[in-house]
Amino acid sequence: MSERVQEEKHSLMKDMTSGNPTALILGFAIPMLLGTLFQQFYSMVDTIIVGRLLGVDALAGVGSTGAVNFMINGFVIGTCSGFAIPVAQRFGAQDFSGLRRYVANIIWLTLGLAAVITVIIGFLTRHILTAMNTPASIFEYAYQYIFIIFLGIPVTFLYNITASVIRSLGDARTPVYFLILAAVLNIGLDCISIGMLGFSVNGPAYATVISQGVAGLLCLLYMVRKFPILHFRHGEEKPDGERMLNLLSMGLPMGLQYSITAIGSVILQTAVNGLGPIAVASITAGQRVSNFVCCVFDSLGATMATYAGQNVGAMKFDRIREGVWSATKIGSLYSVLVCALLILFGGEIPKIFIDAKETQVIANAHLFLMINSLFYIPLVIVNVWRFAIQGMGFSGLAVLAGVCEMLARGLVGFFFVPAFGFIAACFASPLAWIFADAFLMPCFYRCIKKRQC
Repeated sequence: MSERVQEEKHSLMKDMTSGNPTALILGFAIPMLLGTLFQQFYSMVDTIIVGRLLGVDALAGVGSTGAVNFMINGFVIGTCSGFAIPVAQRFGAQDFSGLRRYVANIIWLTLGLAAVITVIIGFLTRHILTAMNTPASIFEYAYQYIFIIFLGIPVTFLYNITASVIRSLGDARTPVYFLILAAVLNIGLDCISIGMLGFSVNGPAYATVISQGVAGLLCLLYMVRKFPILHFRHGEEKPDGERMLNLLSMGLPMGLQYSITAIGSVILQTAVNGLGPIAVASITAGQRVSNFVCCVFDSLGATMATYAGQNVGAMKFDRIREGVWSATKIGSLYSVLVCALLILFGGEIPKIFIDAKETQVIANAHLFLMINSLFYIPLVIVNVWRFAIQGMGFSGLAVLAGVCEMLARGLVGFFFVPAFGFIAACFASPLAWIFADAFLMPCFYRCIKKRQC
C-alpha cells in the first residue's frame, strides 16, 4: 500500500481492534445515533404533517403500513448490513485486496437484488394490504403511501449499502452528515407536497424516496473520492462465485432476520387493524415516539456489528466480550432514564401528532409507551448481543432470535389481541424481546468458543 493510501486510511477510518472498548463504542455510536435520530425525526415529521393536515384516517393509513414496510425495507437494511461484515473482517485483518474484491461483489449482488425485489413487491402490494385486513376507510391511504415507498427500494439499497461499507471501515460520521441533509430535504418536501401542492399521503412517500436517493448518491460519491483503499486494481472488480456465496451467507440471514421478525409484526398489525382506526392510530403515534427514543439501541447494535467484525478479523475475542458488556451497560442506563420520562410525559408527546381532542388515541398511545418502556433493557440486549453475533460471522444463528420474536408477536396477534384488545398489543414487543434474549445470551458465548477453536 502506498504511503498516501496508508495516510488516508488512518485519517478517515477507525481501527476498533485496540484502545478502550467503552470509549471506542461511544465514539462510534454517537455519530450513528445522530443520524438515526434525524432519520426518526423526519419519520415523525411525516406523521405530524399527515396527522395534523390530513386527519386521523390518513394517519392510520400510513401507520397501518409500518409492519409490512419494516418487513420489506428491513430485509434490505439487514442484507446490506450483512454484506458489510466481510468488509469489516478483511479490514481488521489488513487484507485490502480481499476487501476490494468483496466490495465489487457487493455491487453485483445489490444490483440484482434491487431489481428483483422491487418488481415482485410492487406487484404484490395491494394483495398484501388486503391480506392484512386493512380497514376500508384507510385502505387507499395505505396503498398510495406504501406503493411509492416500495418503488424506492433501489435507493434504499443504494444508501444502506454505501453507508454500511463506509461504517465497516470505521467511518461512522460521514453517513450521518448525509442523512441529516436528507432529513432536512425530506421535511421541506413534506411541507411543499402537502401544504403547497395539495398532495395526499403520496407526498411524504415521494419525499422519503427522493431524500434517501440523495443521501445514497452522496455516500457513493464520497466513497469514490475519499477512499483510495476502495479503488479497484486490475481484475478485482470481477464477479467471484465464492465471495458472492459468502456475502449471501452473511447478508441474507440478516435480511431474513428483519423480515422474520416483521412477520410477527404483520400478524400483530393485522390483529390491531381488526380493532379499528382508533387503535391503529394509537399504535402509530406510540410507535413513532418509541422508535425515536430507541435510536440509542439501534446505534449500539450497529456499532457492535463493526466492532465485533473488526476484532474477529484481528482474533481479539476478549475485546468482543468486554465490548458487549460495555454496550449493554450504556444501553441499560439510558433505558432507565427514558422509561421514567415516558411514564411521566408520555401522555403529552402524542399530542404532537394529533389534535388534543382525540383523547382516546392519546390515552392509548401513553399506555403503549409506558408498557414498552418498562422492557427497554431486554431490547438493549436484543440489539447489542445479536449484532455482535452477526459481526462474528454467525448471521444464521442470529436469525433464530428473529424467529423467537416472530413467535411471540404472532402468539399475541393470533390469540391475545382478539381476546383482550388493545392492552394485549402493548405487550407484544416486550414479550418478543424476552423470547429473543433467552436465545441470544447463551448463543453469544457459544459463538465466542467456536471462533476460538
